[in-house]
Amino acid sequence: MTIRHHPDDATLLSYAAGTLPEALAVAVSAHVALCPRCRHGIRTAETVGGALLDSGSAAEIAADALDRAMARIETRAGGVATPEPLPDVADARVPAPLARRLGAGLDDIRWRWIAPGVRSHEITVSPGSGSLMLLKIAPGKSMPDHGHGGTELTMVLDGSYSDETGRYGPGDVADLDESIEHSPMVDSEVDCVCLVALEAPTRFKGRIARLLQPYLRI
Repeated sequence: MTIRHHPDDATLLSYAAGTLPEALAVAVSAHVALCPRCRHGIRTAETVGGALLDSGSAAEIAADALDRAMARIETRAGGVATPEPLPDVADARVPAPLARRLGAGLDDIRWRWIAPGVRSHEITVSPGSGSLMLLKIAPGKSMPDHGHGGTELTMVLDGSYSDETGRYGPGDVADLDESIEHSPMVDSEVDCVCLVALEAPTRFKGRIARLLQPYLRI
């Protein structure tokens, strides 16, 4: 796999600092699982951040700080959280962090029809942390021309598409903000399946697409 498009440096820094909204963080973690370059960048950012903390002046810590921290990682059932085992997902197209969310390969996903040649599958994230979904688009089909109300991260899992910013294949990430308007078109011979993370709803330019947006949930 040759990855040509990566999240912006600012996005990787936010991910390393733990400040990305959950939906965006899932998309970055899926890309990082496949991308040695971005893994190295995140390790560097974490090292620099740790050095800055070490060089800072000492601050007073509340007496109950440890208890409060432990309470945040307890499960609802009252036990201490343990790492979630990786589901048995035998699909090389699905990076491990995404497999934990899906629990299934792409061929086993229950898709929702939203337009001719376009299907979606919503992935649950915490309220107020953006939206996360899979989009499956047939060869030759394109998404309506649109802009963004915030950051949009789109990672290709299978197939490929092209737009005004370039061509994207498996592992590639389009890291877009409010300044970008585009109309992605699938240029592969197979369906293009993408993981899409949105900080805010998409801004469609066409009247029909705007009217259908509540149904499209994009």
